[in-house]
Amino acid sequence: MGRESRGAAGHGAYPRVRPCGDTALTIEFGETIDPDLNAKVLALDAELTAHPVAGVLETVPTYRSLLVHIDPVIADPEALAADLLAMAANLPPTGEAVRRWRIPVVYGGAFGVDLADVAARHGLSPSALIDAHCAPVYRVYMIGFMPGFTYLGGLDPRLATPRRSDPRPLIPASSVIIGGAQAAISSIAGPSGWHLLGRTPVRPYHPGRDPAFLIASGDEIVFEPIAEDHWRVLDKAAAAGEPVADMVAS
Repeated sequence: MGRESRGAAGHGAYPRVRPCGDTALTIEFGETIDPDLNAKVLALDAELTAHPVAGVLETVPTYRSLLVHIDPVIADPEALAADLLAMAANLPPTGEAVRRWRIPVVYGGAFGVDLADVAARHGLSPSALIDAHCAPVYRVYMIGFMPGFTYLGGLDPRLATPRRSDPRPLIPASSVIIGGAQAAISSIAGPSGWHLLGRTPVRPYHPGRDPAFLIASGDEIVFEPIAEDHWRVLDKAAAAGEPVADMVAS
């Protein structure tokens, strides 16, 4: 597949399919971070899961596109691109209730070493920043970068903060972070240029738990501040495989 395939509207139209080397295609629904576009991505992902297509090995949903890994010996990329566009044009409504998680967070101090600096940058007190960070209902747009790393949309625009000029080589697992206009929950310890506001005892990824991945694309999240002295009990429970996060009505 040498060129991208577009929908019926012609040049620049969405959805469109682009080749990603010889073993993958990506179908794009737009160019922005938008819940409606993301809903289409997840709906197509669900369709391919419910109705497997020969030669499709794996799908990876992102903010506004779906990456489709293929076996080029089995799948015809040109035909598959046409099939993906046809499926995208006739996506059924999901009809599924959205899961909303309440995530406990210890903010500031050793748990969120950047909280005070980020608050000062925006002319806020630390408590006002915490209130602003906890106010929205966040949408989980995608999981990526590291196993279970949770990318969130819905951050209060007042808190948008450019990423650090000196990324840290290692931040703790389950850090509650912001970078640019995005919010996130890290999963395992790793490098990051995002700002650390706090940490949750919740393990988005726990290989010894069933399911190993707690949070999924399309879920919603609300953050709830907790006291530091409550951390140890919840962290011990999470390490043993308990979700710790509560499911709440959306």
